[in-house]
Amino acid sequence: MSLFWFLPFFFLLHPLVFSELAENQRSVMKNLYQLLNDTGTSSSWNVNQDPCLWQGVSCSSPNNNSIISLSLSGFGFSSSDLLIEVCKIDSLQSLDLSNNFLRLIPVGFFSGCGGIGGLKLLDISKNRLVGSLPAFQNFVRLEFLDLSHNILSGKIDSQLSQLVSLIALNLSFNSFSGSIPEAIGNLSKLQLLVLSSNNLSGEIPKSVSSISTLQRFAANQNNFSGAVPDGITRYLKILDLGYNKLTGLIPSDLLSQSSLQHVDLSYNLLSGLIPEKMSSSLVRLRLGSNSLSGSISTTFAALKNLAYLELDNNSFTGFIPQEVGSCQNLMLLNLAQNNLTGTLPVQLGSLTKLRVMKLQLNNLWGQIPTEITQLQNLEILNISWNSLTGPIPSSISELTNLMNMNLRSNNLNGSIPITLGDMKSLLELQLGGNKLSGRIPKLPPNLQIALNLSSNLFVGPIPGSLSQLQRLEVLDLSNNGFSDKIPDSLTKMSSLTQLILFNNQLSGVVPQFSKHVSVNTSGNPNLINATTPSTSSIKGKSFAVAFVVALVVAAFVVGVVMLIVQSVSRRFSWIADEQLQSPEDLPLHQVIQGNLLTTNGIHRSNIDFNKAMEAVASPENVVQKTRFSTYYKAIMPSGTSYVIKKLCWSDKIFQLGNHDIFEQELQVLGKLNNSNVMIPLAYVLTVDSAYLFYEFSPKGTLFEILHGTTEDILDWASRYSIAVGVAQGLAFLHGCNSSPILLLDLSSRNIMLRSLKEPQVADIELCKVINPSKSIGSLSTVCGSVGYIPPEYAYTMRVTMAGNVYSFGVILLELLTGKPAVSEGTELAKWVLRNSVQQNNLYHILDFNTSGTSLVVRNQMLSVLKVAVACVSASPEARPKMKSVLRMLLNAR
Repeated sequence: MSLFWFLPFFFLLHPLVFSELAENQRSVMKNLYQLLNDTGTSSSWNVNQDPCLWQGVSCSSPNNNSIISLSLSGFGFSSSDLLIEVCKIDSLQSLDLSNNFLRLIPVGFFSGCGGIGGLKLLDISKNRLVGSLPAFQNFVRLEFLDLSHNILSGKIDSQLSQLVSLIALNLSFNSFSGSIPEAIGNLSKLQLLVLSSNNLSGEIPKSVSSISTLQRFAANQNNFSGAVPDGITRYLKILDLGYNKLTGLIPSDLLSQSSLQHVDLSYNLLSGLIPEKMSSSLVRLRLGSNSLSGSISTTFAALKNLAYLELDNNSFTGFIPQEVGSCQNLMLLNLAQNNLTGTLPVQLGSLTKLRVMKLQLNNLWGQIPTEITQLQNLEILNISWNSLTGPIPSSISELTNLMNMNLRSNNLNGSIPITLGDMKSLLELQLGGNKLSGRIPKLPPNLQIALNLSSNLFVGPIPGSLSQLQRLEVLDLSNNGFSDKIPDSLTKMSSLTQLILFNNQLSGVVPQFSKHVSVNTSGNPNLINATTPSTSSIKGKSFAVAFVVALVVAAFVVGVVMLIVQSVSRRFSWIADEQLQSPEDLPLHQVIQGNLLTTNGIHRSNIDFNKAMEAVASPENVVQKTRFSTYYKAIMPSGTSYVIKKLCWSDKIFQLGNHDIFEQELQVLGKLNNSNVMIPLAYVLTVDSAYLFYEFSPKGTLFEILHGTTEDILDWASRYSIAVGVAQGLAFLHGCNSSPILLLDLSSRNIMLRSLKEPQVADIELCKVINPSKSIGSLSTVCGSVGYIPPEYAYTMRVTMAGNVYSFGVILLELLTGKPAVSEGTELAKWVLRNSVQQNNLYHILDFNTSGTSLVVRNQMLSVLKVAVACVSASPEARPKMKSVLRMLLNAR
């Protein structure tokens, strides 16, 4: 996190008056301009213009006679020579060098900038600095120092001892090791200290408790052990020590300090009870994933400001205190995975601001109180894996903002309320593992992630009305008593990826689903698979009849094919005679514009737009289908194969209206250069579609290699190479100079393989062509595929770098376990997190076909598993950045 949030108005923009900038500073700025140009770094600076008007430059008022603030953030330079020149501006008060490619800070910088008496802010975050923490001498006026998101290592010792004026220090997301020095307490003005995401160890020093000015202390995602020091929150507003190895009890006074607002001790080894005394100013309390026990305190009634309460994955017993209903500002309540008993308190219905309620994996019983349906802002409701009984309240439909409802694995009975069809926001419905029966009513039309009705008491035909769920990806009807035929209309569900029908009483012939749909029909003895080959045990008479029928059918098919061929040949015969290279002349579509993007002469001579458009006219050339795209294989006259990706403009989320902007974005993407990213080579835009050209990937997708029909087992060397390659591609995209390129749909289905060790990340252009605000459907349409969607997306509706890291973590888990992202209705990430609690027995998570080959391989896989678990953390803040992920993967071998 950059320190600029701490002083949002640290410097005002320069006034537009005539500049009296000193000649020596003008000379320095011209030298900087030249240095940037010499290193190939582009900037918007105009050398003929007053430097006080340049981007990132602020000058003193009223006469603009000196430069007081200089921001070179995001300029993309790597040369440390610039730093020496910058230090010649002796009037600087603020210097921002963040988001560049610096690998070292020269000695001259410290002697030069250290002598600037007025320098108060120095930001060198988000670079590539290596080595140990430099010694900051003579920076006696420095108040804000940010070195986060680099590759610095070694110990933090006396390098900062002379920074006596320091107010804020951020060293997070590096590789510092060792302990926190006791001398850290001698920075007497320190208000913010962030040491998150390093390799620091040892105990938290008690000296932190003595810094009377300190308001925020964050040291999460390290290896700290021992007890939480007494009095550590004496002066704090924010304490974050999550994801460490802290043990012992929570100090009795830790939560009682009057100014305390946020406390995060999640993912440690803490035990005992929650302290009774808690500050009324608490806004966020995160104590999940520890070994806390006892009953949940009734003193929560006094916490009127509490918005987030997370006590999940502990050993709490007793009832859910009804006093929780007094926390009127509560937005998130997570008590999942404990040993809580009793009924759901009706007082929960008073939490009118609640957006997320997670109570799964407890021992709750009784009926679902209708008062819960008063929670008009609720978006996620998970009370699965309990012992709830009775019917689903018909008033459940009053939860108009609910997007995810999970009631699976209880003892609920009766029928599904017909009012459920009115829940327009619902994206996922999990009702499996109950005793539901009766008619399946019309269900919410926007269901997308999954519909799970498995392991219930449903009988009779599968209702054809399910085919109206055109956005649904996973449909699970297994372990019921469904009979009769599988409705042909289910084959028309355009978004379906998994259909699970095993263990029913279905009969007839299985309809022909798209090859992109995984269909499980085992345990239905009367079903006939149309693609099942004949066996040698067929009797002679049956064979003869089948042979005659086959001849008749074949004759009919040949006749139809000949008619089609004649029709097609007449339609395209003239194309064979004319090798037209201009896309505007193509007859198949109304072409608006098109162009070659690549400068590679081989591709430019190979690509034939006519052959490409012929290929996309035939469904037989489809090789891959994702939510937004259809991929075709096109063989050019030269014999070279390419992939043509068709983007469908049927949903208004695509910004088709402005083709010029789309073309400009493609021109930018076409200039990217990374071997692990699918870069567009050319494009054709028509009235209703866009066609993008790419190099062909002979090995298909990672999904096909891992989970397809092939019997070959991918060895660890190949899996590791794929993991590193994808990480390199994502790190490159997230680090692009202008702005990060985010993946809207990152999954193993859009990781293309040029070879078993050469993966490429696809669909990079979607972030440039999709406008979520224009979607005719749910916003989650743009958030990815089921199983890869980060948990926070349900209530943030934002695609982020942290969300991409989560999706990549799922891909890592696929490589490690051999399992798909969703198996039998369970998300792989959640299954792994649930089974990785026992740190000493992680090998059972791994794919034994791979991990069993040698002890070396197993140890490497376990190291990568730790990286994957960090990536799929429930907390976006706890996930490492892709640059750190890549570094950890490289260190795992």
